[in-house]
Amino acid sequence: MRHTRRLAAAAALLTTATLMAPGTAAAAQDPALDRQALQGSLDAAHQAGMYGMLSTVRDGNRTWQGATGVADVTTKRPMNPRMTHRVGSISKTFASVAVLRQVERGTIELDAPIGRYLPGLVPGERGEQITVRMLLNHTSHIADYLAPAFPSLLEGRTDSLDEHRFRSIKPAELVKLGLEGAPTGEPGATPGSYSNTNYVLIGLLLEKVTGESAERHITRNVIRKAGLRHTSYPRTPRIPGAHSKAYESWYGLIDPPRDYSVYDMSYVRTAGDVVSTMDDLNRFYRELLRGRLIGAEQLAEMQKTVPVSVGGGYLIYGLGLYAADLPCGRFWGHDGAVFGMGAQSLSSPDGNRQISFGMNLMKYQKIGDDGQLEPSEIDTAMANHLLFALCGKGGATAKSEKKPFVPLPTSRMTVKR
Repeated sequence: MRHTRRLAAAAALLTTATLMAPGTAAAAQDPALDRQALQGSLDAAHQAGMYGMLSTVRDGNRTWQGATGVADVTTKRPMNPRMTHRVGSISKTFASVAVLRQVERGTIELDAPIGRYLPGLVPGERGEQITVRMLLNHTSHIADYLAPAFPSLLEGRTDSLDEHRFRSIKPAELVKLGLEGAPTGEPGATPGSYSNTNYVLIGLLLEKVTGESAERHITRNVIRKAGLRHTSYPRTPRIPGAHSKAYESWYGLIDPPRDYSVYDMSYVRTAGDVVSTMDDLNRFYRELLRGRLIGAEQLAEMQKTVPVSVGGGYLIYGLGLYAADLPCGRFWGHDGAVFGMGAQSLSSPDGNRQISFGMNLMKYQKIGDDGQLEPSEIDTAMANHLLFALCGKGGATAKSEKKPFVPLPTSRMTVKR
């Protein structure tokens, strides 16, 4: 069955990464925000087939906010740049910051085994070999739980997405699914292997050390400290605040794409449960990179990178964030995807130049008979928007010495035949 070939790599479900070429000095940043051009580049993604997008670009004290397309394909309600949005694995940066704040307090050691804090949860030698750092930078080599959590996807069917819409699953159950999978390597080996199981364990670690739920702790000590007003862990399957629908295509298996904006997010927990706005995301990374959430020593730990395998490519991954080398320099951030929604946030090292953008249609690409994703005009348009926002004039057309920039690499999973 053709679709079975396509979806045999569903273990990469919701994996987040960005595959980017090493940066060149080809294009210097243009400090001006060309608002008309930014809107035009955003509109190009909608014209290419994306239902709706919202984006916020910041340069110094100047901000541009834009939206394109529709939030609801039935009512034609338009997108609004201030809408709240599920941001998927961008949540990992929030969780990592919370852990590093505990490292500063001396309650967690980065290079201590996870078994010290959660005895028995990771059984046997792995519990003593896998450290907190290995969880944060994906070198634990614990398998991702997402494929066994949604088993029909491995069979070329999407039944699991609907069957589990209102399922509540405990973190320990997710960890068990990951641990039952074959390890992707030896603990600490590089390249690492991206796994959501790592950050569910991080949530359990925070709960053990702090004595409160991970979501409550991160809200009090990271989200509020950063001054974020529209960022939260939803308490129900509904997205709080004004938001768009969340349309999932799953590479054409769901036709027309179905709305999954109402969904129990316990299946991602601290690995991907955050709802935010694009303006809040920019503020969060700005506060982080300027040393206002953690000190210089812990920020330096976050920015110690290793190669991490994901979706057939590699990330330059630190502790809960990655480096993106663009034609105009290095940027830091993360991206994320859940059923029907995706987002990406990147910032210059000083937090001056930033973009956060989101979209409401996922897995829109087609997969060829060779099992590879076919080029999409949507991807090209989104890449151009991001590069123009961060690198200014010439950024979108700058040529890399190696691979071109690929946005939202969540959709760039390896598909085995």
